[in-house]
Amino acid sequence: MSAISMRSALFVPALRPDRIPKAFASGADAVIVDLEDTVAPESKAQARQSLARYADAHPGQPLWVRINDATTPWFEDDLALCRSLASVAGIMLPKAQAAEQVYLVSGAGKPLIPVVESAAGLRALDSIARVSSVARLSFGMLDIMVDFGTRPGTDAARMMLDQVRFRVLEVSRSQGIGAPLDGVQADFTDLDALRVSASFARDLGFAGMLCIHPAQIPVVHGVYRPLPEEIDWARRVIAHADTTGDYAFRLDGSMVDLPLIERARRILEQMT
Repeated sequence: MSAISMRSALFVPALRPDRIPKAFASGADAVIVDLEDTVAPESKAQARQSLARYADAHPGQPLWVRINDATTPWFEDDLALCRSLASVAGIMLPKAQAAEQVYLVSGAGKPLIPVVESAAGLRALDSIARVSSVARLSFGMLDIMVDFGTRPGTDAARMMLDQVRFRVLEVSRSQGIGAPLDGVQADFTDLDALRVSASFARDLGFAGMLCIHPAQIPVVHGVYRPLPEEIDWARRVIAHADTTGDYAFRLDGSMVDLPLIERARRILEQMT
């Protein structure tokens, strides 16, 4: 798996450190210890202590951490903890609404995934993505629908979320950062729906998706794994281009040019 690849990112509550080894055992590309939504306000300090103890006991495990957003009273303490722990591989910033908030987190010197969850965040998305430490973007489906007043599970909601997806994709590409992660599917028991949702996001151009249960990981990875015929085609495209130096040629009755050569390279990168 390439260092920049992230097909799956699995959340684990900071108050349940016993689940972290299980998350790694699931094969998730990233494990995100959550200090935000899964932790009640009165337990925030306990959650930070739990994360610190686990990180000290498992220094070789690279942990991502979802901190509390910049408007909360827990933000600074969360950020200080992430800055102090060498095993924190990256930070997820929820409810990102302005580049200034992202700059504050970038001072921790870790790769960063801002999560856009409001109209304000969408409006500031270009400036958010320009912050140097931003590795990729994601978005929060439920929070955006609440902010917009959208009714979940409707055709209107799907249309709105698809427009959000396009916006996140367009900004990611134009700013030259990694392809974004799609939001979570809350019903982790419906693996068929997950497969459909993950396939849709893959076809759009997303790199992967956020997950909330280990059972989701094999499904997501299966969706993002190139098909055998895609791998065969990509290998033959790259072999011809590298051997001949041609960047426009005929293969299997179809023309191949630079955009398709680049697609072939990306397919093969997904295998490493």
